[in-house]
Amino acid sequence: MSRLEHAIQAGRLVLTAELPSVDGGGLEAVRRHLVRFADWVDAANVTDNPAAVAHASSIAVAIALAQLGMEPVMQLVSRDRNRLALEAEIVGAALHGIENISSLSGADVSAGAEPDARRVFDLDSTQLLVTARAISQGCYLSGRRIEPPPHLFLGAVENPGAPPYDYRVDRALKKARAGAQFLQLQITFDHGRLRAFMAEAVAKGLDKQVAIMPSICLLRSARALRFMDENVPGISVPQELVQRCERAPSPDEECFEIACEQAEKALGLPGVRGLHLISFRRDDAIGRLCERLGIPKRVEREAGEYRRDIAV
Repeated sequence: MSRLEHAIQAGRLVLTAELPSVDGGGLEAVRRHLVRFADWVDAANVTDNPAAVAHASSIAVAIALAQLGMEPVMQLVSRDRNRLALEAEIVGAALHGIENISSLSGADVSAGAEPDARRVFDLDSTQLLVTARAISQGCYLSGRRIEPPPHLFLGAVENPGAPPYDYRVDRALKKARAGAQFLQLQITFDHGRLRAFMAEAVAKGLDKQVAIMPSICLLRSARALRFMDENVPGISVPQELVQRCERAPSPDEECFEIACEQAEKALGLPGVRGLHLISFRRDDAIGRLCERLGIPKRVEREAGEYRRDIAV
């Protein structure tokens, strides 16, 4: 059982963080990103060609994280591979003890650095979950047996802040039925949208089927907020937040204050089991945010010395 799965099953507050993409520099490049937040999180997400831009493969970086003592959540996007390659990645990762797999469709290639790249999408993200669950039960899609079957802990992503809003929880329920056991939500700056999503998730029992973790984004400037609002599909930033940072004496600190407020509000919502933290190479801010919220380091949480009330 992975550390992430154990933490969730034990009912502890769970923290994950997104490792910045890596292009070179070996283990030391991974270590430089990891060292600033490693003490705080239960696992670190390894992205898979995020925003349709090529980087070191998610399986290679996940193995590097494991070698450095950090538990990885290996993301797999269905955009770039057919089912054979996806199955091979899952089984190959399991050979190295990597159990946490997060299934995504992936941003369209038109948004990336090489828009002429071919889209594959042999499977969608839900079908990829079905495939991974079959592998964990000892069977490839072909029916060929895997002995012994690898133990996997499967995750998915959903966006509570993008239309059609009334479809998002139902789609997440389909992912849960397909095999997802944890759900990391897309960045949502509009707390009202997150609150509505979680209210519906609780009403429909989604929170009993998957551990739901809203994402908190730690940025540095109003310009970064405006860039996300204008250029990142599926993410909108309320203009009052942008203007608040523009007016602040220190936009950097104001962005941090906004992240702290959003994290505190998210943790107060019924059904939320933890947070997924995205720092965009501002990795030292993760520890600061945890200290600000009174969340101790992982070893203290594992020792049972911390118990945050869960909203009901």
